[in-house]
Amino acid sequence: MLSLLIAVVIAAIIFDYINGFHDAANAIATVVSTGVLPIRTAVLAAAILNFGGAIAGTAVAKTIASGFADPGLVTQTVVLAALIGACAWNLITWWYGIPSSSSHALIGGLAGAVVAHAGVSAFNWGALVKKVLVPLVLSPTIGFVIAFILMVALAWVLRGVKPSFVQRGSRKLQLLSAMAMAFSHGSNDAQKSMGIITLALLSWMAAGSVGVPEWALPKADGHVPLWVVLVCAFAIAAGTAAGGKRIIKTMGTKIIKITPLQGFAAETSGAFTIIVASQLGVPVSTTHCINACIMGVGASKRLSAVRWGVATNILVAWIVTLPMSGAMAAVSMLVLDVLIPMA
Repeated sequence: MLSLLIAVVIAAIIFDYINGFHDAANAIATVVSTGVLPIRTAVLAAAILNFGGAIAGTAVAKTIASGFADPGLVTQTVVLAALIGACAWNLITWWYGIPSSSSHALIGGLAGAVVAHAGVSAFNWGALVKKVLVPLVLSPTIGFVIAFILMVALAWVLRGVKPSFVQRGSRKLQLLSAMAMAFSHGSNDAQKSMGIITLALLSWMAAGSVGVPEWALPKADGHVPLWVVLVCAFAIAAGTAAGGKRIIKTMGTKIIKITPLQGFAAETSGAFTIIVASQLGVPVSTTHCINACIMGVGASKRLSAVRWGVATNILVAWIVTLPMSGAMAAVSMLVLDVLIPMA
């Protein structure tokens, strides 16, 4: 049904919007908590750069569209159930101020919906390990190490400089690093919604359905249509503009007390890690990366500077995101099968 495809596209746009305000803190938590920018200015700048990052490439979108499940086995209800599960988990973690991964919520939702619809073998578990679980460990670890080393290097280079000069200079540098982080966030996270819409369109094509103009459909190689890129870019930018004060508080103040120089080191490290992943087509968690980088700069001072109790709670959220969003998507799939049995 064409109406169901339209519902899937709308749900994907809603997920993208939620992703924006849920993950707005990824880019601006440190720059707000250090007082470099007021929150209104920070979220507006982040929204603009989110949009810029979102239209910079589609490698991650292609991974989502064709890497985890055969479009021929995926129906519109499967995609819709995946989005419902991901949105539900995102809203729950946003409400409690937990910086969980929107990326993993979406992929977990897709896994749960596919399994509920076509069985365990229908999902590409090898791709899950290679493209999600390995980066789940590697990306925050790399970010932590880079942030740690960069912070140590900066402290050594600036050891003889007046603190007032360092403070002024690092505040200016943090503006650049925060904008780079916002751009990197858009370059990875917005593409996940692009990928899920492209997957729905590929499924529509595989089913031999008609009613969608050719220009609006992807190519056989999973090429993302321009309208999908632009719509998702606008959605995540709008969501970011809506802000995310609950999670900004957790990331900017509860993990460690951030200084402008630490914020610059954390954001620079996070942006580098995420942009490299985006170029490789790997859907990493921007939330994991920036949190690990914040912990890295804190640990460079002393291990006790990091509030490891809060960090542990965040780690638990990281671990449970995939199974919880998958479970919610599976339940949604069962409900949709009853409500829309022929789709």
